[in-house]
Amino acid sequence: MHDELLTIGRFARLCRLSVKQLRHYDDMGLLTPIRVGIGSGYRYYAPEQARDALTIALLREMDLPLAVIAQALAAGPERRAGILRAERDRLAERISRDQVRLEMLERLAEGGLPGYEVTLGREPERRLTVVRAVCTPAELGTKVAECVGRLLPVLAETGVPWRPPLWGLYPLDLEERMEVAVGAQTGQGGDVPGLECEVLPCGLVAETTHVGPYTQLPLAYNALFAAIHERGLRPASAPVREAYLVGPEEAPQEELMTRLIIPVQENTA
Repeated sequence: MHDELLTIGRFARLCRLSVKQLRHYDDMGLLTPIRVGIGSGYRYYAPEQARDALTIALLREMDLPLAVIAQALAAGPERRAGILRAERDRLAERISRDQVRLEMLERLAEGGLPGYEVTLGREPERRLTVVRAVCTPAELGTKVAECVGRLLPVLAETGVPWRPPLWGLYPLDLEERMEVAVGAQTGQGGDVPGLECEVLPCGLVAETTHVGPYTQLPLAYNALFAAIHERGLRPASAPVREAYLVGPEEAPQEELMTRLIIPVQENTA
């Protein structure tokens, strides 16, 4: 039996790992040697352990946390597949976020910080029929699309007249869990059964228009907030508003047009 075991050095070469990595995997409880010499402390591995060692190395190369790898190795086939699919989904989400950042950096590299014209004006009172959702910042786009998918069919079924564009309502600060809404301006007496009504008060606002994908809206918000602070104003607590002048059903991503509106506090000085 002892003749079949491999020293840690030979086992490391067999698995194309370092001795240091194997010791770390042992310390983490990921891959325990078959035998540890009494007194010497030498670690010995069985050849059949190579599969687990190589799997650990492969998953680490994919940046899976050691704790997740330990769960996967200890699980049965069905549970292991679920763990790996969950990591796949997290990786896909991270790649999607990185792709958005890449596109914004490319836009900045090609043309510098986009020039947005920010204007001050008075926004009239608007009465919106809305649907709401609670989401994280990462879920924002998905939840807004779901809200649109809930709102438009109800408006069509009830026959309540509404005036484009659709509106998105967002909190001033993007928190880990936040409430968002999508609404349509239905006017007085346009109550829709099963849907809420929200009245946006009139008041002073700062606004700009963004042309391009929704994923690049942070560029417009950067310019909008900078202009507000440069003019000595402060954002009000009322919801931040987006008016979707040209939406995905009307034009390609590069031609989408969104009006961004931030209520600001009146300057009484």
